[in-house]
Amino acid sequence: MFSTRWRVSRPVVSRPDGWVVLAVVVIAMTWLTPSVGHVQAQAPAQPPDPPPTQTVADEETPDDQPPGQPVFRSEISFVRVDAIVTDDDGNPVTDLTIDDFEVFEDDVLQQVETFKLVEHTGEFDPLLPPPSTIRNDYDLDREAAREDSRIFAFFLDDYHVRDTAGLRMIQPLIDFVQNDLSPTDLVGIMYPLTPTFDFTLTRDHAQIVNALRLFKGRKYQYDPINAYEAQYAYYPTTDVEKIRNDVSLSALKALTMKLGGLREGRKSVIVFSEGYTDYVPPQLRDESAGGGGRRSGQRYNPQAGNSRYEESSALFQDMGMRGNLIYTADIANRNNTSFYMLDPRGLATGEFDLSQVGIDHETDQRMLRSTQETLYVLADQTDGRAIVNRNNVAPGLAQMLKDQTAYYLLGYTSAAAPTDGEFHEIKVEVSRPDVKIRARKGYYALTEDNAARVLAPPKPEAPKEVDRALSVLAEPTRGRLVRTWVGASRGDSGKTRLTFVWEPASTSQSRLSETASQVRLMAMNDDAAYFRGDVPARTSTTLPRVEFEADPGVLELNVAIVDEFGDVIDRAVEELTVPDFTAPEVALSTPAVFRAQNALLMKQIVADPDPLPTAGRYFLQNDQLLVRVEAYAPGDAAEVTARLLSRESTLIADLEVAGSGDDVREFSVVLSPYPRGDYLIEITATADDDEAKTLVAFRIQG
Repeated sequence: MFSTRWRVSRPVVSRPDGWVVLAVVVIAMTWLTPSVGHVQAQAPAQPPDPPPTQTVADEETPDDQPPGQPVFRSEISFVRVDAIVTDDDGNPVTDLTIDDFEVFEDDVLQQVETFKLVEHTGEFDPLLPPPSTIRNDYDLDREAAREDSRIFAFFLDDYHVRDTAGLRMIQPLIDFVQNDLSPTDLVGIMYPLTPTFDFTLTRDHAQIVNALRLFKGRKYQYDPINAYEAQYAYYPTTDVEKIRNDVSLSALKALTMKLGGLREGRKSVIVFSEGYTDYVPPQLRDESAGGGGRRSGQRYNPQAGNSRYEESSALFQDMGMRGNLIYTADIANRNNTSFYMLDPRGLATGEFDLSQVGIDHETDQRMLRSTQETLYVLADQTDGRAIVNRNNVAPGLAQMLKDQTAYYLLGYTSAAAPTDGEFHEIKVEVSRPDVKIRARKGYYALTEDNAARVLAPPKPEAPKEVDRALSVLAEPTRGRLVRTWVGASRGDSGKTRLTFVWEPASTSQSRLSETASQVRLMAMNDDAAYFRGDVPARTSTTLPRVEFEADPGVLELNVAIVDEFGDVIDRAVEELTVPDFTAPEVALSTPAVFRAQNALLMKQIVADPDPLPTAGRYFLQNDQLLVRVEAYAPGDAAEVTARLLSRESTLIADLEVAGSGDDVREFSVVLSPYPRGDYLIEITATADDDEAKTLVAFRIQG
């Protein structure tokens, strides 16, 4: 399959209202903590532990080491901690040396091995290459690694913000972006249901402002806005709240790991949230959060809200939540990311508003304190700040800027190299009097099992053809106006027949206002022009497809996207190699993939001799795929087999291939049995002793 990369930078974020984005939320839930009941049933599987900051085992065991006791190298016992040193007026102190610092782990003095002052001036370093626009993940890695740029991320927790509170407090955030950030600052936005591969950073702060203006809080509102939420919308309210908490905190963990992978220095996340609690007062407990269980207004109330039973239940839920928060903070610490918890309620007088009647004052105040306490925990444990009970949040945001303006990055090899999975306290002291110092409070060590995973030999590199196939899935989906597919099959008189298909990208997720009305295509090489013309949009009488023949060899595709007014709004030029199907070897055409959302639509596609292939490779679990491919062989017909593989090329299932014409073979794939993730379809044609293979990569998003 050929694809075209558009020259449009990705939008920073969008509210995840569309099915395409929301179905992949589990990708963002990289560190989902366990819960109970229906919540656990809906929770995605937890992936392997993140890259550690601590330990790896030695190849050899010393003679005095007890048998079976692992020994760990210092490289993985290496711990980094950033320290912010200020004077009495809160101004950064920047003239300290490595000798001025002492670092203690569990009250044991450590040897500081690396030392660096990170200082932000607000101007680009002239010694570095000029900054560039972030269009893909490669650009993101390069720009985020620049030491002259600070990194900020807004985590807009719409699950835990009331719409009224969000409307009131979003404007100060907009003012902060417009007035206080410097042009060098990189900023991004993430929602709980934003996949991590859709999160990016930008220096175009106007995009951030536009995204902030779209925020809409949904706390205690349970109407599903996508298919993912519809799966549990009719669970009891208590279960839905637990799911929302797991989704939000899992996304927050995934965000910190993504930021941690971008660079070593300090990163700041502004968490826009009213706090977390698994407890729901009995007056708000519905058997069906989205309605349809009990009749509207009929709520079950097993105990009074101020009873001992309810107090004990709330205490139990708070203890479980605190463990989840501490774990979230630990992930942030490992990735050198600080949380600045911004409570949009401002100077709050209570947790519930007038629309939530029947809740006594004591329960209301207890829950207000409980949710605020969660904000303090995340801030304190990550060396951030809790901007709570403040109608004016500007000073708190200004302090966040100061924290990233100048800090010291220290590194040491843990003398104990612990592998007990326990928390180990870090204390940073400075010899100079009359200064204040802030640093992360500690870290959780790896367990021996986790260390063994790190020690495991690396997996063999995937074959180049597998990498090429999977690279289609690695290309950014945001910022594109259209998706394209070019298929090659045998033509007449030694030529190759090319089929060009396009389809609009999901504009409901896009920050771009333009929409594609048609595509102008020009296909040529140095010797001839093979096609020049318009490829219209899909209507009841037209399909967004053209076919033409070209000579084998290098072909240049010049594609222009045109809006409804006839203006070119995007352009791309791509070179592709046209295969030669006249050679005597076995060969396969480009597989065409057809997508159906149910069995009835699949029957219609099968019955259609010339259906329209899909240009996308991102599908949902309720989709069904039909794949058609032509196999060419001299003499007798080639035998065609197909297999479904994991992205690591391990066999999942053999697929039954049928013939639908002289050279055409087809097979179907029902996606519902398979979990979210990346997959490969391997198609093989054999005749005599000759063989040809091709791979089709796709992703199941939900």
